[in-house]
Amino acid sequence: MSKTNEIAPSYHAHIYFDSESRDRAWALKERVGDTFPEAEVSRFHEKNVGPHPRWSCQVGFPLAMFAAIVPWLMLNRDGLTIFLHPETGDTLAEHEQFPLWMGEILPLKLDQYRK
Repeated sequence: MSKTNEIAPSYHAHIYFDSESRDRAWALKERVGDTFPEAEVSRFHEKNVGPHPRWSCQVGFPLAMFAAIVPWLMLNRDGLTIFLHPETGDTLAEHEQFPLWMGEILPLKLDQYRK
């Protein structure tokens, strides 16, 4: 995928939380699922997974939903940090060059994606 002239077909939003914010994250996950039933709300990880520095829940959605779900997340994240990235086929670039952050910007564990 060209990094200058194309638009990603889908996106992932990762809702970050810890033991103290777990209940807020669970409530947000439920609200996302209720508000956007066509989004793919995946497992609720109460451990660090992949490059993510905190526990997380992933929400996948197509480009067609971007204009609705991203502003909704901005206004309804309840103080939680959300890491958003496109699905381009280049995992390192998705996480390192193309992310959007809502809330705190956290360092990701990207060595696993470096060749």
